[in-house]
Amino acid sequence: MKTSSEKEKKLDTALSKLTNLNLNTNLKENLQHLSHQKNQLEIEKKEILNRYKDLIQEHKKIKQELTNYKNKKNNEQSKVSQFSEKIDELNQETDTLLEEIDKWQM
Repeated sequence: MKTSSEKEKKLDTALSKLTNLNLNTNLKENLQHLSHQKNQLEIEKKEILNRYKDLIQEHKKIKQELTNYKNKKNNEQSKVSQFSEKIDELNQETDTLLEEIDKWQM
């Protein structure tokens, strides 16, 4: 018959194996949980990248619209400036003509 110390050692060995087996089960569950989290993070990453690409495209579009607006504004300012110059020229010509008329009337 086996001694009680041998039985105790076998029980301790069996308990440690069961504990390790239980840990392995917990590790598997943890690995599955981590795998699920990884997949979820990859999905979120793809969504964020898609939103980022959309924002980049929108930024380019708005930047182009701003450039077009600035060009249009500069063209308008140029036209206003040219118009003012023409008005000044006409005023000078009118003054010159009025002086000539005054000379002829004298």
